[in-house]
Amino acid sequence: MANLIDIDTYKTSEGIQSTKDDARITVLIASVSQLVKTYCGNSIVDHFSTNKVEEFNISWGTNIAQLTESPVNAIVSVQERDNFSASYTTVPNTEHYLDKATDSVYRVTTGGQYKAWPTGPASVKITYTAGYANCPADLELAVIDLITYYLKDEHKARQTIAGASIQNNSSSSQRDNVAFPDHIKRVLDLYKNF
Repeated sequence: MANLIDIDTYKTSEGIQSTKDDARITVLIASVSQLVKTYCGNSIVDHFSTNKVEEFNISWGTNIAQLTESPVNAIVSVQERDNFSASYTTVPNTEHYLDKATDSVYRVTTGGQYKAWPTGPASVKITYTAGYANCPADLELAVIDLITYYLKDEHKARQTIAGASIQNNSSSSQRDNVAFPDHIKRVLDLYKNF
């Protein structure tokens, strides 16, 4: 899927003009983009203009389907079926409601009362778009910092270069754990789906 930033954005932000490390930076951009998406549980830019289709296994009477991508931009279609072998039927727009605060789709009656989704495997299918056209500026800064973190091997607790030893202090408030640096983790947590 799409990277969160491109090499030109990274090099401009870091004031890099040399092409010496371009191959390594390109690999790190792809890896860090996927790492951030995995950590956040959100693809951020992948489904802004490309539909995301999710099927929900409903095992008890609920009227809520929690979408995985956020923020939801538009619901394309909501479908349901009464059993696994049945075909999906489209739920009219007047019989579902998108709660943008939680990115949840509620099943309702035409009068607006809650109604349970049918139960069973893949009993509900929702097609929608979500995310951002471009990586938000604060998240872009965190991605840039994270690429630099790996480019400069700051994630390694101890390095030996030409006989000299470098000790990287823990960049995380977690004791003896060189995890995401706190200033990066704070930004990533703003985009994390819990």
